[in-house]
Amino acid sequence: MIIVKVLVSDPVAEQGIEILKREFDVDISTGLDPQDLIKKIGNYEALIVRSETQVTKDVINAGKKLRIIGRAGVGVDNIDVNAATERGIIVVNAPEGNTISAAEHTIAMMMAISRNIPQANASLKNKKWERKKFMGVEVRDKTLGVVGLGRIGSEVAKRALGMEMKILAYDPFISPERAKDLGVELTTVEDIVKRADYITVHTPLTKETKDLIGSKEFAVMKKGARVINCARGGIINEEALAKAVKDGIVSAAGIDVFIKEPPFESLLLTLDNIVVTPHLGASTEEAQINVAVSVAEQIVNALKGLPVKNAINMPYVKAEVMQILEPYFPLAEKMGKLCMQLIGSNFEKVEISYCGEISEQNVAPVTLAVLKGLLEPVLGAGVNYVNAPSIAKDRKIKVIESKSKTAAGYPSQISIKLTRKGEEKVVSGTVIGKEPRIVQIDEYRIDVVPSGYMIVTRIEDHPNIIGPCCMILGRNNINIAGMQVGRITAGGEAIMVLNIDSDVDGGILDEIRSVEGIIDAKLVVL
Repeated sequence: MIIVKVLVSDPVAEQGIEILKREFDVDISTGLDPQDLIKKIGNYEALIVRSETQVTKDVINAGKKLRIIGRAGVGVDNIDVNAATERGIIVVNAPEGNTISAAEHTIAMMMAISRNIPQANASLKNKKWERKKFMGVEVRDKTLGVVGLGRIGSEVAKRALGMEMKILAYDPFISPERAKDLGVELTTVEDIVKRADYITVHTPLTKETKDLIGSKEFAVMKKGARVINCARGGIINEEALAKAVKDGIVSAAGIDVFIKEPPFESLLLTLDNIVVTPHLGASTEEAQINVAVSVAEQIVNALKGLPVKNAINMPYVKAEVMQILEPYFPLAEKMGKLCMQLIGSNFEKVEISYCGEISEQNVAPVTLAVLKGLLEPVLGAGVNYVNAPSIAKDRKIKVIESKSKTAAGYPSQISIKLTRKGEEKVVSGTVIGKEPRIVQIDEYRIDVVPSGYMIVTRIEDHPNIIGPCCMILGRNNINIAGMQVGRITAGGEAIMVLNIDSDVDGGILDEIRSVEGIIDAKLVVL
């Protein structure tokens, strides 16, 4: 009899442990240092962690039998997902388990900063009776701005509506129809900071959302506004928030998450009208049970060869099909990211076409990879192969898949067409050898390896454009790894794609846009 072993290296609710024990041999060994974990992990098929255990590449490589890693929670920052993917190890999380817990904590923070509850409690316990000092405000008839209408943001909005608040909301993937269903007014971050009495953020921390609310936003914010962050540290700039509180722009704030945790050096801990908690958004008995049960059930399914619902890094595909489709997953994800960043968010429809030999396969998992690539640049690593379709559905994004056995220039080709308010963007790709290639952007034929950083430009087809762009990058110590130009007719418009080795800031892009003959330039991060 083959014994399947599971290692639990962080404290996990007993309800999840019991599910695993019915099926497998479970060892609970918490507080392991990295070297002890590396020595121990080789005997186990599955590993369950929370946030304490660091699942590094060395740990993953030492796990010779590992088939699945489960994170009893949402964030997977402590897991080297790329290393796991290279080894064919599934990584799963439990994104839904703490939804209500985080939403309720947000509401609790809103009430605490409205009625000065923590300050009044501390005062009274110091034998002071200071009723006038802690005069509060009602939330009824106030305007709440919700930035991010995913699972948690939507639940916050629902509860705030029950308290008779008016809701402004921003989410780059929420359609007007979905906003109407939720009973909120869809608008921009800029509008929210000007109009809202309360502002709460519920986005992942990505390049786009880092410092989403900073000095610029506080400068135009409604005087006396109250700000809440129970999502991720860094979405609201901590220094800018502290200054806004000191300057009287923000009357109070509730902060549960910080850039550095523990945040003992943070300015936010020094201000009396900022209520702080030590990352308690998911810290309820119910949430911890939910995430433990969810991860345990997924591990049972995975080790029995069944599908799992929250795979971060790969869909469930039969081995013989995976061998054929495997090279297309990175291509599809990168195409999705490229297409989305070229057209922008708030697209209403995505059409995915498969031509040639690939059309004869079950391409549903590749479509999932496209959707993950489309949504991830804004929504972050919480988007995976399983939840991407439901996220798209919730946001009223129409997904159309089509197949044609007729080859379109290559034995197999994938095309994506995004539609936004009548505007269309097309990206096509293929696999040559095992290397993904972008072979078309809009009507322009090209041959580009989709790399980490790319500058995609529309240009006038005449001399002395490429050289000045390269010189600008050279002056800024940006190395060019590749360059491709595609055109239809000489002297018309063309497209130029520059593969570069590092990020570029807005100033460099503006300098490129100023070159005579450059129509537009966008940075794409893959």
